[in-house]
Amino acid sequence: MYTVGTECSFPRTQVARKLAMVEADLERAEERAEAGESKIVELEEELRVVGNNLKSLEVSEEKATRKEDEYSITLKQMEQQLREAEARAEFAERSVQKLQKEVDRLEDDLLLEKEKNKMLADEMEATLHDIQNM
Repeated sequence: MYTVGTECSFPRTQVARKLAMVEADLERAEERAEAGESKIVELEEELRVVGNNLKSLEVSEEKATRKEDEYSITLKQMEQQLREAEARAEFAERSVQKLQKEVDRLEDDLLLEKEKNKMLADEMEATLHDIQNM
């Protein structure tokens, strides 16, 4: 126990050492706090950069989505045009086949008529020859 007016049981050197240790601990803690604050500033800057990148990516995504929608609409229109063109092509092919058959028939008819015409010409010539010989 301590009595008033008596000296403390701890020697001054122990108190001085203890004080020096506490001061050293305080200094290290302050250095760690400064390093922590520096790291916080770095992280806040990095967070700001990441935030800006995220905003940029969101804008890019929105643009890409709009483009995709536009391309989808264009693709549907082109598919419809393709179907229509294919239908017209089929109709044209059928028409060409019909016309080719008609041309073939007309060519056959023309040959027959030429043969008939030649036969009639030959017959007229023979008749004319017969008339002259009478």
